[in-house]
Amino acid sequence: MATAETIQPRSYVGFDSITNQIEKKLLKKGFQFNVLCVGQTGLGKSTLINTIFASHLLESKGRLTPTEPIRQTIEIQSISNIIEENGVRLNLNIVDTPGFGDQVNNDRCWEPIVKYIRDQHSAYLRKELTAHRDKQIVDTRIHCCLYFIQPSGHSLKPIDIIVLSKLMDLCNVVPVIAKSDALTVEEQAAFKERVREEFAFHNLKMFPYDSEMQDDDERAMNAHIRSMIPFAVVGSEKDVVVDGNVFKGRKSRWGVINVENENHCEFISLRNFLTRTHLQDLIETTAMVHYENFRSKQLMALKENSSAASAGSDRSRPISPASTAQQQISPRNTSGSMLPPQQPMQQKVSPY
Repeated sequence: MATAETIQPRSYVGFDSITNQIEKKLLKKGFQFNVLCVGQTGLGKSTLINTIFASHLLESKGRLTPTEPIRQTIEIQSISNIIEENGVRLNLNIVDTPGFGDQVNNDRCWEPIVKYIRDQHSAYLRKELTAHRDKQIVDTRIHCCLYFIQPSGHSLKPIDIIVLSKLMDLCNVVPVIAKSDALTVEEQAAFKERVREEFAFHNLKMFPYDSEMQDDDERAMNAHIRSMIPFAVVGSEKDVVVDGNVFKGRKSRWGVINVENENHCEFISLRNFLTRTHLQDLIETTAMVHYENFRSKQLMALKENSSAASAGSDRSRPISPASTAQQQISPRNTSGSMLPPQQPMQQKVSPY
C-alpha cells in the first residue's frame, strides 16, 4: 500500500484540538496503576512505596513484638488509594506479599504470587469475553513489579533467580537494592555489576524493553536506565533538619542520608522512572505484551480443546445413517439357530 501524501489545509480546520479532548476525558476518568511489591520482610517495601508517592499508604507488615504470630504462608494483600496531583487523579493499587522468603522452607514460595498475577489476567479476559461487558473494565492487572534485593554485597540468591525468571514473563519487573546505605560506595558498585552479570547469564529481562516503535531518544533513555538497574535506593518518611533545610532522610551517628540527593542514593532516578517518564509505558506494555501473550495462549488452548472435543464426538457417532443399513444381519429360524446366508439367485439363460 502506497504511503499517503501529507496535505496541509488551506485554512484552520480545528482537529488539532483532539489532544485537548483526549486529555479532558482522561482527566475525568483518572488513571489506574497497579504495583506489586515482592521481597523479604524487613527490606523496607512499605517505606519505599510511601516515599515514592509522598503519602502514607502502607503500614509495615513486620513483627515488632515477640507476641506477634509468625507467618507460615505468603499473604497477598491489596490496598487501593486515590492520589490527586494538580487535577490528575491516580487510582493506585498496591499489592504486598508479606511472608515471601521468610519461612524455613521456601520451596515454591513464589507460586501464590505467580497465581495472583495470572488470576488478574484471567479475570480481565473473562470480562472481555462476556456478551454484555462493562463499558469500562476495572483493570487489576499488575503494571509494575518492584523486586527487592537484599543488600548482601555478594550476588543474587538462588531464590531471586528463580522468582525473577517466573515473574519476567508475566509482568514488568523493576529490581531495586533495598536499604543500599548498608553498602559502601565501592561495595554498591561491585554488587550492582555482579547482579547485572547474573541477569545476563540467566537471560533475565528487566523493564524497560526496546521496541521498533521507539525513536533514538527513547532508546538512549532506556539504555541509560538499564545501566542503572538495579536501582540502589533508600526510603524514609521522616523529616531531617540540617542547617535549616528540611528533607526526607535517615540520620545516623556518622552522618545524614538525604533520599532525594542523587549523590547519596538512586531514589530520585527510580521515582522519575516510575512516575515521570515511563508510567504510561508500564501500563501499555502490560496490556500489549504480557496480557496479549496470556490472552493468545488461553484462546489457542480453548480452540484446541474445542477441536479435540469435536473430533472425539465425530468418532463416536456413525458417519451417516446409511452406514448402519449396510451391516448384514443374519436371520434366525424358528428354533433360534442361525440360518446360513442367502445365496444370490442365479438366472438361467436359455441356449436358444
